[in-house]
Amino acid sequence: MKKCEYCAREISYHEQYCSDDCQIAANKYYENSDRFAKLFMMVNVACVFGIPVGLFIMSVVKIVGAVIAGASCAVLGLMLLIFPFPTEGMNKKFGIKKAKLVTRIIGAACMVLGALIVGMLAFWF
Repeated sequence: MKKCEYCAREISYHEQYCSDDCQIAANKYYENSDRFAKLFMMVNVACVFGIPVGLFIMSVVKIVGAVIAGASCAVLGLMLLIFPFPTEGMNKKFGIKKAKLVTRIIGAACMVLGALIVGMLAFWF
């Protein structure tokens, strides 16, 4: 059976969504992902490169490197909470609704990790 693109319920092969609500929510998701795609990509690239750069700097200057790595991780997590745009593979596997939830959980975990990295400074000094 074919699945609804938004909620992943089983539907007939002649339909794309199981209800009008799912179609409206999916269209809203696609509009938002198109509107914020460039912002999402720029922040994502900056944070993904900021984490290893901060960890590298942390081997030389602990405070500065930990702040850069922790802040990059926290900003990445915040971005994933605000703009939960999962990959196409996740959308196909889970449906848009569940994929957004998984992305938000990953974003919350990134924020906690960033807070832990910066929080480790208290134990170093």
